[in-house]
Amino acid sequence: MTVSLLIVDDDASVRDTLIEYFETFEWTVRGAGSATAGRQLAAEHAPNVVLLDLRLPDADGIRTLDALRADDPEIAVIVLTGFADVRTAVSAMQHGAVDLLEKPVDLDVLTQAVERAAARGRASRELEVLRARVRADEPSAVRLAPTLDELITLAAQNADAPVLLQGETGTGKGFVARQIHERSARRHEPFVEINCASLSSTFFESELFGHERGAFTDARQAKRGLLEVAGDGTVFLDEIAELGADVQPRLLKVLEEHAFRRLGGTTVLRSRARVIGATHLPLADAVADRKFRADLYYRLQVLTLTLPPLRARPEEILPLAQVFLASGHADDHTLTRAAQDALVEYKWPGNIRELKNTLWRASILARGEPINVVHLGLPSDAGALATRGNTPVRTLEETERDAIRSALRSANGNRSQAARLLGIARSTLLEKLRKYSLE
Repeated sequence: MTVSLLIVDDDASVRDTLIEYFETFEWTVRGAGSATAGRQLAAEHAPNVVLLDLRLPDADGIRTLDALRADDPEIAVIVLTGFADVRTAVSAMQHGAVDLLEKPVDLDVLTQAVERAAARGRASRELEVLRARVRADEPSAVRLAPTLDELITLAAQNADAPVLLQGETGTGKGFVARQIHERSARRHEPFVEINCASLSSTFFESELFGHERGAFTDARQAKRGLLEVAGDGTVFLDEIAELGADVQPRLLKVLEEHAFRRLGGTTVLRSRARVIGATHLPLADAVADRKFRADLYYRLQVLTLTLPPLRARPEEILPLAQVFLASGHADDHTLTRAAQDALVEYKWPGNIRELKNTLWRASILARGEPINVVHLGLPSDAGALATRGNTPVRTLEETERDAIRSALRSANGNRSQAARLLGIARSTLLEKLRKYSLE
């Protein structure tokens, strides 16, 4: 585990001894002899953990603890004191210290306390980064195609090798990346992700590598990047083919040397995180067009998994559909036989993402009733469904036309009421009436 540590202690011999000791772990360690200097270094370098002496020449230790946590609510502070008592311990914990140790402290005990604090801080920061990324809507209960499943297991077992995921948009590359992480020895460490296409080069570098205070106009204080947040976990770089040419050399350095600097910084930080890249375009084409570095491509594609489109694996469509319908977007909806046939026969150009959103919409329109073809709203030119045995299966247009006729009969010709029965807008119904010449 890589740790950035700040030691705030006015005793220079204690401070220097601890700095020398913790640097043997290849950790980034800094020291300060006063509360003012400690707070300044914490603001500039955003350490994972602070070792704080309660007796400082320029401020009370508890007030310093409050100031550090006010600047960075997620910072982990371990209090060190030569005058520990119950009252001191309770006060420190009430003010947000994660631990309190009495001097002189056993170095093994102190090391374990720092590692626990760093792990706790990483977990808290990962939760902050991923709070909006809910995992419940991923098809985790679906068994993948055997060959792909075996490749995921292989990638998980080789937990240090970079992985490149290729496949059309919506084929589930993010889900596969999580599966690789969760099946690997890194599963207890953070999984963080960033979309390379959604940010400018500067902001991407800030997100991935972090930045020091003053690195750019709005950098009012230091910030840890996702490489630091991930620790020994996994960094998922989605749409990696869109990565800027000026950032690619820095990513290559991380992959080859496991080292990087924050934006605007000079201190070399270590990273043991695994990198998984994903792209919907063949990365080799970007290399041929000189938009992507060949050496970075060769480093990333140590393990390459190509995800087939959904149309190439029709046997997975209905199992996926059942998972999506049970995921919470739908209230125990069932699919009619005609709807099942329509799902299997449709080509799904948007892949898994299109299937999920189609079923979500259909579950809303069905209002608790079995989902039929009309609720799916698939394109009417999707083609005739295959014949099963000797029984011809009707086209989507025929099924939709009959559903509209039935709704109009039930509503005695009242179009507004018929639209409500079908679960569609009145304007949509009028459009379909014109389409099928049912006006």
